[in-house]
Amino acid sequence: MTTDRPMTLPAARGVLTPERPLADLTWLRVGGPADWLFQPADETDLATFLAALDPGIAVFPMGVGSNLIVRDGGIRAVVIRLGRGFNSISVEGDRVIAGAAALDAHVARRAAEAGLDLTFLRTIPGSIGGAVRMNAGCYGSYVADVLEEIRIVTRQGRVETLPASALALRYRQSDVPEGAVIVSATFRAPPGDPGVLEARMADQIAKRDASQPTKERSAGSTFRNPAGFSSTGKADDTHELKAWKVIDDAGMRGARLGGAQMSTMHSNFLINAGGATAADLENLGEEVRKKVFQSSGITLEWEIMRVGEYPRE
Repeated sequence: MTTDRPMTLPAARGVLTPERPLADLTWLRVGGPADWLFQPADETDLATFLAALDPGIAVFPMGVGSNLIVRDGGIRAVVIRLGRGFNSISVEGDRVIAGAAALDAHVARRAAEAGLDLTFLRTIPGSIGGAVRMNAGCYGSYVADVLEEIRIVTRQGRVETLPASALALRYRQSDVPEGAVIVSATFRAPPGDPGVLEARMADQIAKRDASQPTKERSAGSTFRNPAGFSSTGKADDTHELKAWKVIDDAGMRGARLGGAQMSTMHSNFLINAGGATAADLENLGEEVRKKVFQSSGITLEWEIMRVGEYPRE
C-alpha cells in the first residue's frame, strides 16, 4: 500500500477509485495498484477534472492494457482509462471517426461494412488510442497511412484537435503531447468492396491464429523488429531482421523465468505461463535482449510499454 497518494482530487462525474489494482486490466494480468484510477463519464468530465487537478500530480492514460507491463510496485499517478463514453464509431463519407476506447477490430469491421478499408486494424490487439500512440500497423499498412487528425484533452484540461502531421508518426512511436489523453481519431480510408474486405479480414485472423499464441496471456509483439517495419505478409517478405528470427538465432524460443515464457509458437511473444510477476516478465525480456546482443550484435527495443515502480524493499 502506498503512503504518499494524494488524499484529495477534484470532483468528477465518472468513477474515481483509490489504490486500484491494475493487474486485471492488463492482458498479461500483472502489476501493482495505481494511486488513483479515473474512468471519466465523457469528454467534458475528463477536461474539467484535468483542468482542476494539481499540476504536480502525474497522469497516465491507459487503454485496454494490451501492450503494457505494469510493474509490481504500481503507478504513482492518476491512471485514466476511457470507457463507454469514448467508444463510438461513425462513418462520414470516406472518413471513419472512432473514439479512443473503440477496439481496433471493431473499427476495422465497422469500416468494412461501410465499404472502407481499414482491414489492417482487424488483427491488432487494443484500442484506437493506443493504436495512434504506437502508430500500429501490419501487412505493410500503418495508422500513419490513414490518420487525418486526433482530438485530445491536454494535461491542462484543454480540448484540442491535432493534425496527423503534428504527431511525427514513425515505426511504433509518436509525439503525442506529454500527459495528453487521446479521446478520438479521424481516419480517411480507401474504398473497398465490403465482401472482399470481410474475406480479407477472415484470412488475416486465420493466419494470425495459426502463427501466434492468441489463446495465451500475452501483450502482442514484445520487441520491435530491428528492420524498422512490420511484416508485410507478402511472399517476398524477408525475415533476417525480424525480432522473432534474431530471438530464435539466440536460442531463446521457449525460454522461461519464473512464470514468464517466450512463446514456443512465436518467439517474439512474451507470455504469462502461470503465476508470473511483472518482474518475471520484464527480467526475461531483458535476458532475451542480452542474449540477442551477444548472438547478433543487435539491441532489441521493447515494443511493450513498461510503466510504474518496482516494489519497495
